[in-house]
Amino acid sequence: MPRAGLTPERVVRAAADVADETGPEKLTLAAVARRCGVSLPGLYKHVDGLDAVRRGIAMLAVEELAARLAAAAAGVAGREALVELSAAYRGYAAEHPGRYALSVRAPAPGDTEHEAVSDRAVAVVASAFKGYRLDDGGLVHAIRMWRIACHGFVTLERDTAFGLPESLDETFDRLVDALDQAFREAAP
Repeated sequence: MPRAGLTPERVVRAAADVADETGPEKLTLAAVARRCGVSLPGLYKHVDGLDAVRRGIAMLAVEELAARLAAAAAGVAGREALVELSAAYRGYAAEHPGRYALSVRAPAPGDTEHEAVSDRAVAVVASAFKGYRLDDGGLVHAIRMWRIACHGFVTLERDTAFGLPESLDETFDRLVDALDQAFREAAP
């Protein structure tokens, strides 16, 4: 019989905490079971395996990140929206490194639930970028460029790959400035 009060959602949240603490590469169902206070066989009454848990964390992280981005972009447009979105993205990745790492893969083909979560996150960014007045193709490219830039930065920052003494905050600000200029220049 499943443990009272334990649900697949609670297992995923516990697993997300474990991933943040240990890194997604060290995430195991045994660690999640310990966190949930159940035996490993007992955990299987709530989840179908590690792949299902990883998928759940990815969806949770995308939902959390989308909510943070939406709050950051509320009431601002153009460059200000870009600055706020970028800061929120960087902050989320720093606060939740395991969740973030599991969130970056595109949904599996045919996984409509995961696709819907991802589509909502993209819609938040697209809405925030409306101030740049980009056509549909330009908007897709802008979203990709922004994601590539932010992901690259936060990944290198997490891995302590920046060894030069200049301020990382200043570098990040300059990166956002460069994106702003590129998006303004791409407007029809």
